[in-house]
Amino acid sequence: MMTHVPVLLEETVKALKPKRGQTLADCTVGLGGHAAEFLRRGLRVIGLDLDPANVERARERLSEVGGDYALHVANFAGLPGILAGEAVDLVLADLGVSSPHLDDPARGFSYRKDGPLDMRMDPTRGKPASELLAGMSEADLVSLLEEWGDEEEAERIAAAIRERKPQRTRDLADLVCEAKGFSPDRGAGAKQHPAARTFQAIRMAVNREPANLERLLAVLPSVLKPGGRAAIISFHSGEDRLVKQSFRDGLRAGLYAEVSPDPILPSAEESQLNPRARSAKLRVCRTPARKAGGRAGRRV
Repeated sequence: MMTHVPVLLEETVKALKPKRGQTLADCTVGLGGHAAEFLRRGLRVIGLDLDPANVERARERLSEVGGDYALHVANFAGLPGILAGEAVDLVLADLGVSSPHLDDPARGFSYRKDGPLDMRMDPTRGKPASELLAGMSEADLVSLLEEWGDEEEAERIAAAIRERKPQRTRDLADLVCEAKGFSPDRGAGAKQHPAARTFQAIRMAVNREPANLERLLAVLPSVLKPGGRAAIISFHSGEDRLVKQSFRDGLRAGLYAEVSPDPILPSAEESQLNPRARSAKLRVCRTPARKAGGRAGRRV
């Protein structure tokens, strides 16, 4: 099995304060790194992932740990359906792309490896990135790259995509480099590849990540027990804004008793050892210990 280092593991455990016998819903089980740690601590784990291959990898890892767990190939936007009316003590969501997606060129996520321009986390559903891009107007492409890629050269890149209609990851990476004034060779050697933001925005559109996150945030208070905690790890400023605003709105409405006022960031050591952690932000919330209407909680 490939090596997998879960992001912000110690910080997540500390923030969720797990207790033996509790139930955790891991909304993005991935390769099972976070879930395995909670199993070791005596929790029951319900794991979800969009990617059937990830679920099988997670199953292998969790079987080595042992304990009480159930895994589902499912979108976390449908978490209430998976729980079938059950409320849980803890919820965890580690957003973004997982290591196998980037490592396998055939999945089409990587700007550093040539492959079909796909990017679907569940390869059995939806449109691949090449087809999605071919059907988007230039104006919609510009909006996508600006909002979910924070891309300053969105207009040039969108025009190049509409003109060349890339079918492979190398095609897309090369046209982004050219639109931003890099040769493909220079881009490949940059600390942050010039195409990183574009690939991120397109991946989020292919998998409807913003809409799915908004749905998860909307149902979160209803799937947590009184006094339950949720932790969400994001890697993009737009996602972090959604989480921050939802938690603050929930605090004002009395749905949460506590929310983290600032994101928890990875240590310098973790960022050095695990480059994926560098942009990670962890936010946490807690529901009131008992049902109470209309009274705002506090920020901690």
